[in-house]
Amino acid sequence: MVKYPRNNQFNQWKRSREHVAGEDDESCLHPSGLICGNSSCSTRKAKLKLLFFILLSLIYGGLILAPQFLSSGSSFSFFYPYETDVKASLCSSVPNGTICCDRTSIRTDVCLMRGDVRTDSTSSSIVLYRENDVTGYLSGFSNGYHEEGKVIEHQKIRPYTRKWETDLMSTVDELDLIVKWDSGILRHQCEIKHDVPAVFFSTGGYTGNLYHEFNDGILPLYITSQHFNKKVVFVILEYHDWWVTKYGDILSQLSDFPAVDFRGDKRVHCFPEAILGLRIHDELSIDASLMEGNKSMGDFHELLDRAYWPRVRDIMLDEERDAESSSKNPIQVVAEETQISYKPKVVIVSRNGSRAITNEHLLVKMAEQMGFVVEVLRPQRTTELAKIYRVLNSSDVMIGVHGAAMTHFLFMKPGSVFIQVIPLGTDWAAETYYGEPAVKFGLSYIGYKILPKESSLYHHYPKNDPVLTDPSSVNEKGWEFTKKIYLDRQTVKLDLRRFRKRLLRAYYYTVAKKKSRSRIGAQ
Repeated sequence: MVKYPRNNQFNQWKRSREHVAGEDDESCLHPSGLICGNSSCSTRKAKLKLLFFILLSLIYGGLILAPQFLSSGSSFSFFYPYETDVKASLCSSVPNGTICCDRTSIRTDVCLMRGDVRTDSTSSSIVLYRENDVTGYLSGFSNGYHEEGKVIEHQKIRPYTRKWETDLMSTVDELDLIVKWDSGILRHQCEIKHDVPAVFFSTGGYTGNLYHEFNDGILPLYITSQHFNKKVVFVILEYHDWWVTKYGDILSQLSDFPAVDFRGDKRVHCFPEAILGLRIHDELSIDASLMEGNKSMGDFHELLDRAYWPRVRDIMLDEERDAESSSKNPIQVVAEETQISYKPKVVIVSRNGSRAITNEHLLVKMAEQMGFVVEVLRPQRTTELAKIYRVLNSSDVMIGVHGAAMTHFLFMKPGSVFIQVIPLGTDWAAETYYGEPAVKFGLSYIGYKILPKESSLYHHYPKNDPVLTDPSSVNEKGWEFTKKIYLDRQTVKLDLRRFRKRLLRAYYYTVAKKKSRSRIGAQ
């Protein structure tokens, strides 16, 4: 189940942003940058302070820009060479030996470290060693001498993308990010030296729920790392073997290197750069305007194709070999498959228990009579994702009741139809977490909001009870009420006459699309 914040929490996010912007707009600074009262600042004093301010600015600007005029062989580079997604982060350029943390997002913190970066898993630390000769001019008017091994900067981060959920975040492992003056004696010696950057993230939190695995993990990982073109190492906190196995096909499309278990691997890993935390745009979506090369959800879908189709082909070959060894006539099998391919295919993502469709068998019968090829998909925790991908990627229509399994719409081809059944009390979440993202993904989305009579709650509450007549007022009482009433105790019995209209719309749409493809192919 997806634990989601209510609409008013999102409004709080918006208000918090507006409040910060308001404070910036109402700055009491004089246009020259000086704090000046109405009666205490003479014109002469203001001019003197302004000149002094300009002089300091020129000096400081010269110090900062000086590295750009150094020879190409200098060990310092003002621009961060790997972090090209400048539109998505304040830390788009990072000097050597420096930590830069972007904490402006309500969803996530992301820190960057560049230079001699070394892991110390025993103390949950990432240590960055700064060279004296490189940074003497950066620390003000330095005499060039610094105490070896001294901590000069310390940041903390929990690399998970639900920053606003403080209770949850307290369960996520925290990293200490430390900058020290370089010392060949005191620093941790490299045991594994990498010549590519690292991305650190956690698979804790709500990992174990499909929606959160994609929304909080896989998509942010793509957003954060795809511009490295697979030349990146993933370092995972709260590492789970099952998670790496489950998403190994996707990880192999994002990195050429095996993932590192931060806690389990006690060796000192050294990197030239490190990103700590993942960037996230919105629910199950990518904002192309924030991506290098305007990468979009379409590009992510192409990555899923590359990840899963090799395995899908292997599965298909196994099935062909099984068919050849059986008593079936291969010619008959091909003829049957050819006939079926011209019919639109609908996949019903089935649920057991809460939010199940209790008359699902009648829905199947109606869809078949309409002309669909029907497949009922019952995904389990242990079901291989490539098998689910194969089923949905070959479908024209997907039907399912609101819940984490609706995340599987990501496996459909853009242009397909997604029909989401919306139980009582789940309107906002259904649209926010699946409906709107599906449209951004390029699907034709149909939301079917059930009537009270289609809910099992209709038989357990008086007809004028707010649970039936005003679900939003019940949801306002808190998450525990939403979960207990609408998510855990509700099943759906579809009004098939009413639902038929939506399904017919999907049928005619897909048939027309197939005919159009056939005409184009015949030309």
